[in-house]
This record gives sequence, C-alpha cells and structure tokens, in this order.
Amino acid sequence: DNDPIVGKLKLITDGDKEATEGGYVELGPGLQWVQIDLKKPAEIHAVVLWHYHASARVYHDVVVQVADDPDFIKNVRTLFNNDPDNSAGLGLGKDKEFWETYEGKLVEAKGVVARYVRCYSKGSTADDQNHYTEVEVYGTPAK
Repeated sequence: DNDPIVGKLKLITDGDKEATEGGYVELGPGLQWVQIDLKKPAEIHAVVLWHYHASARVYHDVVVQVADDPDFIKNVRTLFNNDPDNSAGLGLGKDKEFWETYEGKLVEAKGVVARYVRCYSKGSTADDQNHYTEVEVYGTPAK
C-alpha cells in the first residue's frame, strides 16, 4: 500500500519504536507488506519488527522473507512465518503468533545473504488494519 491510511512509509525506518500518535504507519486491511532495500547484498543476522504495541494485540499471518530482487522472485527465503493455514499464500507457517510489545519481535536470520527484506501481516486481534512502528535489519556487508 503506497498510500498509508496513517503516517508516512519513512516512519518504518526512522529509529522511533514508540507506538505513539504520529509514530506508526497504518496500512489498509488484508495482506500488506513493507520492504527494506539494503542497497547491496548483506549477511543478515537478525530482523526486528515492531507493530503497534500501545494496546494488547496479536498480528496475524506475520511473515518475514528475504530475496535478491525487489519483486521477490529470485532466491526468496522465509525467516519467520506464523500463518498456520497459508491464508497469505506464502506457505504454511510453523512459528507461533505473539503479543506485540515495546521490545519488538526478534527474527533470527543466521547469516543469510540477501539485499531485500519484506515483512507481511494481515490484520490483528484488534482490527483488520496493519500497523508498523519500526523494522530494523542487523547484518554486515556480504563478502
């Protein structure tokens, strides 16, 4: 969704992890995603994501993938998937759903090399909107 209901997409990588007014992005209902371009391939060690966490909620169909191209066609790898019925169409997930907290969700990447990171969600226990507060990618330049 290039036109968020609330906020600007640049908020997702601004370093602010607080779920306060003006500090998060609200995307429409249904499956939505945000994508991070690392500008060149990197050895990724972890991805940490924060959805809206000011009130108790669990986001559904959270999937974190990495790829070598921006269209997610070449060398797509799934790092996290809590979609148990494949309703997002990205494969059956075996990871557990989680309550959103101010600490964020740490997804281990184990040194996978990729240029692009994509984080999906499909509504929450609060409503069918998708909220992102921050996404951080930790890694080193690929050798």
